[in-house]
Amino acid sequence: MTTPISSAATSPLTYLDTLRSRQIPAVDPRDLAKSKEAAQDFEAFFVTHAFEDMFAGISDDPMFGGGEAENMFRSFLLQEYGKTVAKAGGVGISDMVQRQLLELQEASK
Repeated sequence: MTTPISSAATSPLTYLDTLRSRQIPAVDPRDLAKSKEAAQDFEAFFVTHAFEDMFAGISDDPMFGGGEAENMFRSFLLQEYGKTVAKAGGVGISDMVQRQLLELQEASK
């Protein structure tokens, strides 16, 4: 089991660097695969919502139809963007989430 992170971290970036540098505990490969999938799903959800915020101010283009259908399909498109970004390595959230999931699992044993 790894040691907890001290509260004396000087900045949020230092805290994130500490989380990233932690090693994944030795676990069953099936648990590792499940935790990786869950962490990727979480990151995809996070990135999707970030994309939704980015696209919120963009109006529909009347040349291509616009309307409610375009808004509905835009959400599907943004979900796929989020999944693609997460599978391609993402923004680093899934690695930290996976480590935390595995540490919590090991601590509960």
